[in-house]
Amino acid sequence: MTLLLVFIINTALVLAAIVIHYEVLFQLSKRLSLAKKIAPSYKVLICVFTIFLAHVVEIWLFGLGYYYSAQLDGIGNLFGKTANHGIVLDYVYLSFVTYTTLGYGDLVASGYLRYLTGVEALVGLILITWSASFLFMEMGKYWRIKKR
Repeated sequence: MTLLLVFIINTALVLAAIVIHYEVLFQLSKRLSLAKKIAPSYKVLICVFTIFLAHVVEIWLFGLGYYYSAQLDGIGNLFGKTANHGIVLDYVYLSFVTYTTLGYGDLVASGYLRYLTGVEALVGLILITWSASFLFMEMGKYWRIKKR
């Protein structure tokens, strides 16, 4: 039963992060093409800042998922020299390190909570590369040099 609950939580977090990312990129693409008063080079800056904020929201989503999952019996917890059990920022920090695939190892998830770290690393890798591809395309649109 616990494994099924973990699967449901992990699936919900993955779906939420992907939908958030999709919506942010879709809205950016749609709205920036309609914004005629904004200089093309600033459109790229807007993309970068907006995508950065989207990643932060997604990381916090996973961090809160870790936190609330750890409150359930039999799911797992955090261990490490710097772990202050029960502090949300520790779970968010773990999420930042996992999402970006840095993996410092100073905080480690235990039990079924470990499965979320693997899932988050894969989702983070996919969403970061999706963002890079999107920015590459937007830069190609807005940074065209006019030939004489």
